[in-house]
Amino acid sequence: MTIRSKSAGPGERRQLINLAYRLLGSLADAEDVVQETYARWYAMSPQQREAIESPGGWLTKVAGRICLDLLGSARARRERYVGEWIPEPLPDRTEWISGRTDGGTADPADRVTLDESVNMAFLVVLESMTPAERVAFILHDVFRYSFAEVAEIVGRTPVACRQLASSARRRIRDSQAPATPAAQRADLVRAFKQAWQAGDIHALIGLLDPDATATGDGGGHATAVLHPVQGAEQIARFFADRAGETPNVEIVERTVNGQPGLVAQLDGVTVSVLAFDIADNRIKHIWAILNPNKLRPWTTS
Repeated sequence: MTIRSKSAGPGERRQLINLAYRLLGSLADAEDVVQETYARWYAMSPQQREAIESPGGWLTKVAGRICLDLLGSARARRERYVGEWIPEPLPDRTEWISGRTDGGTADPADRVTLDESVNMAFLVVLESMTPAERVAFILHDVFRYSFAEVAEIVGRTPVACRQLASSARRRIRDSQAPATPAAQRADLVRAFKQAWQAGDIHALIGLLDPDATATGDGGGHATAVLHPVQGAEQIARFFADRAGETPNVEIVERTVNGQPGLVAQLDGVTVSVLAFDIADNRIKHIWAILNPNKLRPWTTS
């Protein structure tokens, strides 16, 4: 496998968290997978562990298989989920304008490395893939494992894994719009924040793609519309109508999965995280995560 070492240490833990989060779309589930992987490692005798040539490779193989099993049962769990399921947003206390933090702390070993493979739009497309497609694609295209190595985890031939990754790649390619410069994304998100706070419907409409979609995830634990809101005017009215409902809510600029996003806080506690997808200088998708179970790492008090 890619990792070559004779010890199972912090470097492997970071790698496993990065892998499992991308495979599952949930930091909490990723941490559970890593814990289970290490439990299996330490359940072996010292002699058994010593006989393993590459502990990092062994850990990755086990974690990948656990994730594959979880993805296989995820569809049934999602059918019981109340409303829409959105991937869990990565906690990041960085203001995307100033680069300052809000004073919170995080274990650097548990931080997920940010790149285009963790932005919300990418993770949402991953959710449309079969478990085998997702695992083959992430392991090969993102983590650069060979198809022979991927085959050991997925339990298929290298040729079949190549086909799985190719199919996944087409899904990504078909869904992606041309990249928008970071400064332009930040300007649009800030303008959305200002128009939202002002309850300015016309300004909001001007920032949204005519066919934009807004999706909320409350998981049955927070008030959220159970189905996506479609269209610029409908989304604008939705946000404008709620602008004055909770006057004590503070909207702050935060990095959400490596992209400019917004966080709503009530008395210092995060109550929602908003991620945006932008194309052709318009906001095309808004994902609002309100499920408190997914927001625990974001809580600031």
